[in-house]
Amino acid sequence: QLQFVESGGGLVQPGGSLRLSCVPSGESLNHADGVGWFRQAPGKEHEGVSCISVSDGSTYYADAVKGRFTISRDNANNTIYLQMNGLIPEDTGVYYCAGAVVLGAEIVGLNFGSWGQGTQVTVSS
Repeated sequence: QLQFVESGGGLVQPGGSLRLSCVPSGESLNHADGVGWFRQAPGKEHEGVSCISVSDGSTYYADAVKGRFTISRDNANNTIYLQMNGLIPEDTGVYYCAGAVVLGAEIVGLNFGSWGQGTQVTVSS
């Protein structure tokens, strides 16, 4: 399975924005069908946030972020982005990328529970 390196997190005030990036480690993005962004808040399980098809760019969003987050891909630069606007404290957590599919209303990782280092997002005043 693909491993990813995530970046772009930080501390932001409520209402602020961040853009996260993830790049597959040593592989081409084209080796994945779909890539998802996941997050883990303190004391909680990993939660699928958004997913994008590498081939046709179709996207899916969890209800919690719909209308605020935008996932995109740059196949030429081998990068997946997550533009996060209107951030709220509930968005705080470590954000990860992984190969993913959408099953029903759920974004499911194809990483067998193996996560990279992630990037920390903290939304606080």
